[in-house]
Amino acid sequence: MTTDQSPTVIQSALRGIACRCPCCGEGKLYSGFLNLRPNCEACGLDYAFIDSGDGPAIFIIMLAGAIVVTAALIVEVKYQPPFWLHAALWLPLIAATTLLPLRSMKSLLIALQFHHKAAPGRLIDREPK
Repeated sequence: MTTDQSPTVIQSALRGIACRCPCCGEGKLYSGFLNLRPNCEACGLDYAFIDSGDGPAIFIIMLAGAIVVTAALIVEVKYQPPFWLHAALWLPLIAATTLLPLRSMKSLLIALQFHHKAAPGRLIDREPK
């Protein structure tokens, strides 16, 4: 890919899922679990534009909640286990379904934000008629 060509949406999404730089796809995006690097080590892209907010966490909470609540209801109706068994089953599943995909979801939203050149909203000045 040449430098004058921007990546496709699919390429941007794959770079995001891989937690790589949204511009070049080579540099690492994170310096810790969810701590972003100041810039890309490969192409030098400044990551100051990144503001994923609470979006990734909300997506993960909604998906994990649907999975865990559905599974817990099925197990309760079918087997009626004691409450301690529910805690032993669902607490690790909640932790796994929320923490494991959080990094990839955050970097996916960052990559899509970069691809679509997202910017803060601005009000348009209009003259009264």
